[in-house]
Amino acid sequence: MRSDVYEEMRIAMMDDTSSDEVVVEKTVVEDVPIVEKVEKKEDNNNYVIDYSKYLGVLEIPRIGLKRGFYNIDSKYNNIQYNVTMIGGSNLPDVDKGNLILMAHSGDAYISYFAYLWMLGIGDHAYVTYNGRRYDYQIVNIYNIEKNGVAVIRRNTERTTLTLITCTKDNDFSQTVYILELVG
Repeated sequence: MRSDVYEEMRIAMMDDTSSDEVVVEKTVVEDVPIVEKVEKKEDNNNYVIDYSKYLGVLEIPRIGLKRGFYNIDSKYNNIQYNVTMIGGSNLPDVDKGNLILMAHSGDAYISYFAYLWMLGIGDHAYVTYNGRRYDYQIVNIYNIEKNGVAVIRRNTERTTLTLITCTKDNDFSQTVYILELVG
């Protein structure tokens, strides 16, 4: 089951030029259902999500994704309900850091990364954190075996965002998207 793989996932971060590995265990959090606060706009029937409760917000306009994520220590930082920040992640304001986010793909209501497969090199994603919007651009996309370990190949001289999800139409692999900060 996908959730079992994610709950047990270990992230191995590797520099493109180094063979040293750092393994970071994902913090397992209790299952807590999340209900988003929704406010109705007065001028029409559209609903707006209140993002102020989140640590940050991930936006990928090309696929219509806008979803908040919680602090690593929050009981709401759980892949069963949200985009999840992985232990060992750095926040966007850390120079040469790596924010690692994962979410389900597929067709369930919690499949926030269902359309990542539509992205390509050069596409942008944005993270809003601490009142600032960070612009990232995809520089690498690769598949890895779904075995509980994700090897992240990134340039450690750049500030990066890593997105991880199951590969579309493949139960045996995951896709890793590496994005570098451009603005």
